[in-house]
Amino acid sequence: MEEAALGCSNASPEKRYFPESLDSSDGEEEGVLACEDLELNPFDGLPYSSRYYKLLKEREELPIWKEKYSFMENLLQNQVVIISGDAKCGKSSQVPQWCAEYCLSVHYQHGGVVCTQVHKQTAVQLALRVADEMDVNIGHEVGYVIPFENCCTSETILRYCTDDMLQREMMSNPFLGSYGVVILDDVQERSMATDVLLGLLKDVLLARPELKLIISSSPHLVGKLSSYYGNVPLIEVRHGHPVEVVHLSGAQKEPLESVPRLILEIHRSGEPGDIVIFLACEQDIEKAYEVVCQEGAHVNPDAGELVVIPLYPREKCTLFRTQDDAEKQWQASPRRVVLTASSGEALIWSKTVRFVIDVGVERRKVYNPRIRANSLVLQPISQSQAETRKQILGSSASGKLFCLYSEEFASKDMQPLKPAEVQEANLTSMVLFMKRIDIAGLGHCDFMNRPAPESLMQALEDLDYLAALDNDGNLSEFGIIMSEFPLDPQLSKSILASCEFDCVDEMLTIAAMVTAPSCFLRLPPGAEEAALTCWKTFLHPEGDHFTLINIYKAYQDTTLNSTSEHCVEKWCHDCFLSCSALRMADTIRAELLEIIRRIELPYAEPAFGSEENTLNVKKALLSGHFLQIARDVDGSGNYLMLTHKQVAQLHPLSGYSLTKKMPEWVLFHRFSISENNYIRVTSEISPELFIQLAPQYYFSNLPPSESKDILQQAMDHLSALSAMSTEQKAGEQGPEAAEQRCVLQ
Repeated sequence: MEEAALGCSNASPEKRYFPESLDSSDGEEEGVLACEDLELNPFDGLPYSSRYYKLLKEREELPIWKEKYSFMENLLQNQVVIISGDAKCGKSSQVPQWCAEYCLSVHYQHGGVVCTQVHKQTAVQLALRVADEMDVNIGHEVGYVIPFENCCTSETILRYCTDDMLQREMMSNPFLGSYGVVILDDVQERSMATDVLLGLLKDVLLARPELKLIISSSPHLVGKLSSYYGNVPLIEVRHGHPVEVVHLSGAQKEPLESVPRLILEIHRSGEPGDIVIFLACEQDIEKAYEVVCQEGAHVNPDAGELVVIPLYPREKCTLFRTQDDAEKQWQASPRRVVLTASSGEALIWSKTVRFVIDVGVERRKVYNPRIRANSLVLQPISQSQAETRKQILGSSASGKLFCLYSEEFASKDMQPLKPAEVQEANLTSMVLFMKRIDIAGLGHCDFMNRPAPESLMQALEDLDYLAALDNDGNLSEFGIIMSEFPLDPQLSKSILASCEFDCVDEMLTIAAMVTAPSCFLRLPPGAEEAALTCWKTFLHPEGDHFTLINIYKAYQDTTLNSTSEHCVEKWCHDCFLSCSALRMADTIRAELLEIIRRIELPYAEPAFGSEENTLNVKKALLSGHFLQIARDVDGSGNYLMLTHKQVAQLHPLSGYSLTKKMPEWVLFHRFSISENNYIRVTSEISPELFIQLAPQYYFSNLPPSESKDILQQAMDHLSALSAMSTEQKAGEQGPEAAEQRCVLQ
């Protein structure tokens, strides 16, 4: 308790966290460090609740707590501190609180604390937990900022945010003047935004010597971070309990067959505790969920109930949290089986987990700049990821880790570190951001791992096609406005084009619906036919983008006409639609509309349903997505990409698939090379419309193909019609006007 109150009461002189110069300077005993104020919370001035003291005891048992004095001393004396800690050691919840204590001690003269997270779910969960531990209100002294959701005020002392949101904040506040301490957490995840922040903060620290930077990572990345930031202090934290590791060699060939058997063996053994399974991808989660549910239904009731929980890391889902007094409830509670995939490690917050099953491989998304598409590649996880999964059991004295791979596989096939996203992802949004903060050519951002030159060139080329760059390679006026939207640049360009084509309302709905998670629910076995019948009522003949507008409008009408949130949820459930995804789309749309109004872009009245509006929406979509066009080359649904030779099929949930109508030319929103090469969210377009909207120099750079020949014919035909129209107008105006027009041309 003494340490939580800034180490003042009964503390020996050598354990004082702050020098006297940081204490109340007027000699009176009313400063934030005054001993008689211990019963009052220094952050809000109110008395501590009994819950504060209960949580304080739990905090003091965390492995990180032993390092508090060492950390505070290093924070005072250094600008950069690296913390190397195992998963679940408490560093993400305790270190930000200690930094808030430091900022309080200097009266916030340099600002508050911001702590980045890679996953929005963990940012929210940590903010809620820390507000509880600090005994303050969420959204006031402690808050969070995640994409399309801000739970902070100007008075917030400690904010958790996703790394991409702090990166966006640098567009308007490049030196982060609102903060005295910046904490980059989970750096070992190597997300693109975290790597960008690591590079940019080097210059910010030079410009602001008073700014403190805390870098938190797993032990595997410490060596690289130390050489990257120089000789800075390192604080290491380790767990206490050993974990029993069992390697099941040979099982990695068919892990989906091994996993259900192993789950049932553990369950029948009678040993208490929940089970977490790390699978390769979300498709495997779905398959395993179905199998385990079927097998679990036939388990002897005496063994207890088996509750299967699919946890999808990329979706906004509930975290797998601990239960109060969980150990007392074990005998009465069902055993929970959590199915997740890579990045799911951060979502496991339960102390009741006693068993972890790890398949040792993951399906990674790797961007190929030559074909402008992601490939889903099955690869071994890294040794650092394997260690993190083991550490989930670190708080358990009897945890068991079942590795469905051999020790030889772990040592030979697994790389030490997870690949950096900046070397595997589409860099177009990142380059747009870099141009926005005037770091032309990335020359001033010292990346820990430099992006691939080919990916950078492709990103610059795409921004040029989208008219985001001027002739000197700097941001154009279009590019500056595009960077205001927290969207993919192609989608931002479509919104700007919609201002010209008087369909902003419809385009904002489309942008929100494709940015939010899919609104279609994952169907349980046997529900497919009923779901398809419901979904067909929303279908629009012009394509999936228009179908999404229909769904959103139906959701909006239901929300306006319903008496309670329960009615809306029931409507979504009856229509097999995700209520949380539609809520998210509503939130995204509201923020996009706010940006439109803030930068004073024209906003036309909605005209959805008219023939002219349909054409205008397609024009707006094509203005941004002309890079994503495919043609049915054989009339049977085999779509060839315009920019490369990949062939894909329409997604089974596409309206065209459901109605068996296969348009020849389509614009699509998403495509990944995988077992099923599906193009998702598709709408029909015409070659003539493409020729009108796509930049001429983009068309001239397309590789030779039958599709390009057809487009060339369409271009020639349009040119001929245009020439005839010009001659006709000139003839009507007389020979003098015609001669004058020729001179002007």
